[in-house]
Amino acid sequence: MTAVICVDFGSTFTKAALVDLDEGAIVASVSHPTTIETDVLEGYDACLAALTARDPRAGQAEVLACSSAGGGLRIAVVGNEELVTAEAGRRVALSSGGKVVAVRALSQGDDLDDLADPDVVLLTGGTDGGNGAVLVEAAERLVASGWRGPVVVAGNTDVRDEVAAVFAGLPCVLADNVVPRIGVLAPESARAAIREMFLAHVIGGKHLSQRTDFTTMVKGATPDVVLTGVELLARGLDEARPGAGDVVVVDVGGATTDVHSVVEIDPEHSGLAREVVATTPVTRTVEGDLGMRWSAVSTVAAAGFDHLVEAAERRHAEPGYLPDSDEERLVDEAIAKAAVETALKRHAGRSKVVLSPEGRVVERTGKDLREVDLLVGSGGALRNGADGVVARVLMPATGEHDGGWQLPRAPRRVLVDHHQVLAAAGLLAARHPDAAHRLLERFADTTDATGE
Repeated sequence: MTAVICVDFGSTFTKAALVDLDEGAIVASVSHPTTIETDVLEGYDACLAALTARDPRAGQAEVLACSSAGGGLRIAVVGNEELVTAEAGRRVALSSGGKVVAVRALSQGDDLDDLADPDVVLLTGGTDGGNGAVLVEAAERLVASGWRGPVVVAGNTDVRDEVAAVFAGLPCVLADNVVPRIGVLAPESARAAIREMFLAHVIGGKHLSQRTDFTTMVKGATPDVVLTGVELLARGLDEARPGAGDVVVVDVGGATTDVHSVVEIDPEHSGLAREVVATTPVTRTVEGDLGMRWSAVSTVAAAGFDHLVEAAERRHAEPGYLPDSDEERLVDEAIAKAAVETALKRHAGRSKVVLSPEGRVVERTGKDLREVDLLVGSGGALRNGADGVVARVLMPATGEHDGGWQLPRAPRRVLVDHHQVLAAAGLLAARHPDAAHRLLERFADTTDATGE
């Protein structure tokens, strides 16, 4: 039987799983602290040795990896208008697995002198057939600012030749326009281009390993790979092999809380938010102020948990801290609960009735999650939690909430991704889609709320 090793090089831990391709099942999984200080592959070697001891097939198995080590993928977005192309670029960057470190809107007078040291710049501007001068000018200003790193251009395609000439000598990929016309968001081409840049220029550029096999095994940024797994979980491979339906995943980390959702948009509601940048079925948001350690202080502040400020400050000062008593474990759960609910509210937004020239209409912001079928939790606070952690941390973010919040009302299934199934499925999706689908079917068929 053929097996593949799926590896996630995380900022703190490197996780590896041996997947039996015929069965579509994880047969062994291990983890090791990520060895960024020396060579990132030292931690992988330890994982490989542990996997091989449990199953000899690991020694000769194909390796597919994703990485967020070394800070992951940092993206700066440069657009023309704040509420149109810059906002579209921000959403696309997030769905591509990047951490958005800067958003600049040139029509608002933003300068490009400080882009917060990104790995890649995503340049947007104009609709197809519109004024191409704004995109060419933006390219010229970016070069004049001194930027010499990778650029993904996803603006007005009518001037792609002129823009390419401006970036001559720089690593540059020309993608389709993320806003081909007002009210339309087309992320696929730009997502693929960002992935190409990540693999070609970012992974090696972080100098995480002296060995060439690291860049060979990495297939994408971890959040991008996880979102691929979420898409497959929701939609399945084809009509004969359907998915689980609408899905939302909440991943609580030490510094950020990520929300991934795949929710089919109701055509009757698609225009009610009055956004010039459309909502897309596949969405990812990153809440950089919500987390268990580095962002613990801002998490409890966002939730109004004044009684936890001292505990949060201790966790911020000691990000490696592990609870050593039942009381401290309950504190961790309270911080996790705050991160989950706040992140989901920001992702989902609200609905309310407003008066317009057309009469009374329902106006929506964010992503409507009320009819979600499957809610998945991830992150150490949930994977390693005590019995009942799902009820205490995840479930309070469901049901009816005052204020019109579009949170999951009553998901049919609530699971925890204990064994990094979503990352493994995302890695397998391109080369071994049937195995990825079977892996996710097993996960979705779990009968309890722990994912085991």
